[in-house]
Amino acid sequence: MRKKVLFPFIVIACIVALSFTKPADRYFEIAKNLDIFATLFKEVNALYVDEVNPNKLIRTGIDAMLGSLDPYTNYIAEDEVEDYRTVNTGQYGGIGAITREIGGKTIVTMIMDGYGAQKGGLKIGDEVLEIDGVQLSKLSREESGQLMKGQVGTPVTLTIKRYGSEQPIKLQFKREKIKVHNVPYSGMLSNDIAYIQLSDFTPDAGKEVRNSLIALKEKGAKGVILDLRGNPGGLLIEAVNISNIFIPKGKLVVSTKGKIPENNLSYETLNAPVDTEIPVAVLINRGSASASEIVAGTLQDYDRGVVLGERSYGKGLVQVSRPLSYNSQLKVTTAKYYTPTGRCIQVLDYAHRRDDGSVASIPDSIKRSFKTSTGRTVYDGGGIEPDIKVEAVEASALTQVLFEKGFLFDFATQYVYKNPEVVDPKTFSLSDEGYQQFVTWMKGKDYSYKSYLEHELEELTGEAKKEKYYGEIKNQLEQVKTRIAENKKNELMLYKNQVKMLLEEEIIARFHLEKGSVEAGFKYDNEVKKAIEVLHDTQQYKKVLNIQ
Repeated sequence: MRKKVLFPFIVIACIVALSFTKPADRYFEIAKNLDIFATLFKEVNALYVDEVNPNKLIRTGIDAMLGSLDPYTNYIAEDEVEDYRTVNTGQYGGIGAITREIGGKTIVTMIMDGYGAQKGGLKIGDEVLEIDGVQLSKLSREESGQLMKGQVGTPVTLTIKRYGSEQPIKLQFKREKIKVHNVPYSGMLSNDIAYIQLSDFTPDAGKEVRNSLIALKEKGAKGVILDLRGNPGGLLIEAVNISNIFIPKGKLVVSTKGKIPENNLSYETLNAPVDTEIPVAVLINRGSASASEIVAGTLQDYDRGVVLGERSYGKGLVQVSRPLSYNSQLKVTTAKYYTPTGRCIQVLDYAHRRDDGSVASIPDSIKRSFKTSTGRTVYDGGGIEPDIKVEAVEASALTQVLFEKGFLFDFATQYVYKNPEVVDPKTFSLSDEGYQQFVTWMKGKDYSYKSYLEHELEELTGEAKKEKYYGEIKNQLEQVKTRIAENKKNELMLYKNQVKMLLEEEIIARFHLEKGSVEAGFKYDNEVKKAIEVLHDTQQYKKVLNIQ
């Protein structure tokens, strides 16, 4: 209990201290509060009734302090720096295998094309039992992940269990430099429409998109879909480089404004573009954030492309990394960024928290309007609003449970071993007979869950009992409960299209890895279908962008 009271007090003291305007007063308050913190910690460590872990206690204090600012200002301890570097560079030493814990087992869920795991015979669906003789069952998920990675050039031995094989198999690999591509897939969706999926903004993102577009134009592309859905962002300079592919040299892409003048910067395009005329459709959703929003916002402000999908996440804050002692790092928010028209798309106002510490969205009443190059009205303070809204199909609770518990994955593994003939990712469709096999296979398996409606019914029942109305409406509530239970028995058929899509993606991934999985989803993708329609309809495209 003392721990919970202790650190909020320190955070409040530090915030009050930093509100002083005179430098001398400010530095004195900082020194004073650091001294209070040190002496307080010393006393707690010496006197607290139970033994305390100094590292854990200090980390709690640091995280609580930074958490009072925003979710993006973080402390990275020395043992976390390598993972942080991997996220920011897309590079690490390993074999090119992605694993996930399913039912308490470490299962290979994806093999990266061209790396050691693929060349050494590892397969999707293999269960990893040991790494260099160390049993994974005795390790945490984080510890097993660290064992898989390592210094480039060092050997690693995996003991795996494979479907259909009675004895464990030992496979040897040599770790190599793994580069996670920013563009996991690019290709032609039709004779004239290109598609580029951008999943990250790590180094070379701009180069990968540029090279993809050039190659696709050589194949006859007359329009391009740039898919930023689910892209959390990354390096700001790569957002500038990607925007530069479609807009001329010397154009403003993004500006940043912070507390100190050094953070007030403007970023313009520096290179000749690839194509300033080809029609562009940018796909965004609620998972498109930061650098993704810079690209989408820039192309929207210049009326260079039609933005489709859902409103983006709304992260308009810039972070930089600063080295700390003992090889640790601080990732700290230093500025807000603004699109070419001057929009800051930050949704949450962390500078003005409520009394309970919660954060509110910027109210519509104070959002400002801006004009694009052709005079269209756009707004700040709410992410990037698409030019054409296309509601994404929400995954049902059933499909989420089937995925999380690994049932879709396990069935796909068995299906492929029983049906080893390679399938075409663009034409393969799981037959009704194949789907019925899945339904039969699921019988007796526990995939129970509570739907949103069931949670609401429970709350309603509870409220009815509190208000003494339960006796009067008990029969009606029981009827609803029974009806829901009956419907859930048929959910595998009710949500057949969703489940079938995920099964097809899993099956195709066994033959064609990530690229095949992406291709398998196109025929179900309403946003992609709408983008193709808009790019083919020149009049609609120009009308949306207000091009005369």
